[in-house]
Amino acid sequence: MAALPITPVPAPAPEVALSQIGRIVNTFIAPSKTFTDVRRSASWWAPFILLSVVALAFFYQVDQKIGFRKVAENQIAESARATRQMEQLPPGQREQALIRQTAGMRYFLYGYPLIILLWNLIIAAVLFATFKFAASGELKFSASLAVVMYASLPLLVKTILSMLSVAAGASPDSFNIRNPVATNPGYFLTRADAPFLYGIATAVDICMIWTLILTAIGFSCIGKVKRSTAMTIVFGWYVVFTLAAVGLSALSG
Repeated sequence: MAALPITPVPAPAPEVALSQIGRIVNTFIAPSKTFTDVRRSASWWAPFILLSVVALAFFYQVDQKIGFRKVAENQIAESARATRQMEQLPPGQREQALIRQTAGMRYFLYGYPLIILLWNLIIAAVLFATFKFAASGELKFSASLAVVMYASLPLLVKTILSMLSVAAGASPDSFNIRNPVATNPGYFLTRADAPFLYGIATAVDICMIWTLILTAIGFSCIGKVKRSTAMTIVFGWYVVFTLAAVGLSALSG
């Protein structure tokens, strides 16, 4: 009796490595592909450079169109406490205080790439520790940082919309560099009138929620954690941070 021919089982197709541009594009249209590729290579320089360049372009535009001095004046007007302190100063000291605040803002904004890096390192460390020890995730810190960087890309949408708003002639008197475009309800409120409500409303930001969802998808992919668990961890930390930041801001006036 002749032996039946054995049909060979085809080997699974190897995963195609994504380029940095491919990762950036897929973050918006097929995020699981990007974050699955992060397991292969935890490179994060491309989104970091893109975020930095667009942010610096926006700040340069604000400097030219509105002026950092006006931005500083608007920030003082947002805080009842800061306004009282400025009003109590003699005119000469008030001018010097405004000059110092304007200079400090200029250094801070043009040094923003360093802020992006440090902040994302902190976020990545907190989420890495939480997923590693609380959810038994199988992940590395380098991959966690890459996820946080790529997940931050939707914030580019807010920055680009802000640039379009400034280019279209946004009013210098009402311009708020911390919340320059209407992607959240806080845009329509005044911080000086209700600091706590303003902070909560500002936190409900479309682009930030998009970023949080991507972050959860990313950690689910690299850590082999249930998507629901990842969503709970990411949004839970965001709520904790938001309440703490808003509470401190409200107390400071």
